[in-house]
Amino acid sequence: MRFAILAFLTLSALLYAQNEPIKPIPKKIDYDRKKAELGKLLFHDPILSKDRKVSCATCHDVKRKCGTDHRRVSVGVEGKKGKVNAPTVLNAVFNFRQFWNGRAKNLKEQALGPIHNPIEMAMTEEEVERRLNSSPMYKRLFWEAYGVREIKFEHVIDAIVEFEKALITPNSKFDRYLRGELKLSKEEMEGYELFKRLGCITCHNGVNVGGNSYQYFGAVVPVRWNPDNPDRYKITHREFDKNRYKVPTLRNIECTYPYFHDGSADTLEEAISKMSYHNLGFKLKREEVKKIVAFLKTLTGEVPEILKK
Repeated sequence: MRFAILAFLTLSALLYAQNEPIKPIPKKIDYDRKKAELGKLLFHDPILSKDRKVSCATCHDVKRKCGTDHRRVSVGVEGKKGKVNAPTVLNAVFNFRQFWNGRAKNLKEQALGPIHNPIEMAMTEEEVERRLNSSPMYKRLFWEAYGVREIKFEHVIDAIVEFEKALITPNSKFDRYLRGELKLSKEEMEGYELFKRLGCITCHNGVNVGGNSYQYFGAVVPVRWNPDNPDRYKITHREFDKNRYKVPTLRNIECTYPYFHDGSADTLEEAISKMSYHNLGFKLKREEVKKIVAFLKTLTGEVPEILKK
């Protein structure tokens, strides 16, 4: 009898979760482990930058900073500062486009950007190939992973992408709640209900709780447009796209600070308050902000399996 009741409650929870606008991250994702391990090495190696001081992990620290750098704007070769806050690379495989303005349609196009960017890594394909082909270690690893004697730039990008595919953070408290494995606290549940009732869920939904649409920053109470903004206008040159960005994921949001495209919000509380004012048109009470923060913290998942050793 007890087992039957437990099974009924679990089934009820699963049926309820099927109707939720947020979906759990899959526990596993298919990727080539040997290529991904090589990609992990490349991702952390400054050999891919002009001054040999900047790696992909410089701006996307997947081990200590949840795939970001905790800077308002990132710093590249020769200490050059960029103009945009680095979005997390964790769970980026679930984004429908990459970068704030969506200029890359997949992880492959995204990986190409920083390597060629004169501020970030400032490298040419030829120089990347020359350096890696001069390394006995990389020659051996690429032979083992790709069966090639000569390393090509396309192999480098493919390996990095394979590593980035593996950077998923499953089994957050909220994912486990959606699967009927546990309950949220009263405060967390009230925060989630607020999140839905206020309309936050309109933009932040799906597996990545975002990353699947373009939306305005300042939809109700406009914000001043800055020509340096990494918005859709940079791509389309349409007035309609000024201050319009790819919605960021809220996965692991408690540790991907500072927030927004310009890193202008230092804390989660500040980010929530700004978004409610500019995109919903009203100011939240302190207690409401506190509850939403409690919910958002349930979106922190496990360390990606590929980083565990």
